[in-house]
Amino acid sequence: MTINKTLDGNVLTIALEGRLDTASAPELENMMKAELKPEMNVIFDMKQLDYVSSAGLRVLLFARKNSASIKVINANDIVMQVFDVTGFTHIIPIE
Repeated sequence: MTINKTLDGNVLTIALEGRLDTASAPELENMMKAELKPEMNVIFDMKQLDYVSSAGLRVLLFARKNSASIKVINANDIVMQVFDVTGFTHIIPIE
């Protein structure tokens, strides 16, 4: 998985490419532990994300608990199915 991040003021945008799964989730979590601050608003751009597993969902929950707000943008149909089935559409704003 490729992680591209940009910080604009207190908005951290994280663009993900590939698969957010058991193998790649620790990399994203470690990056967020190092850089995330409670006052930040986080945007996950999932335009290039092919798949998200339960390990990836756990990292999204970590971001939700440790930031001012999070939202997901550009999720494809496969990722949206995972969000729908797991109820994440009720937990995280998705645009």
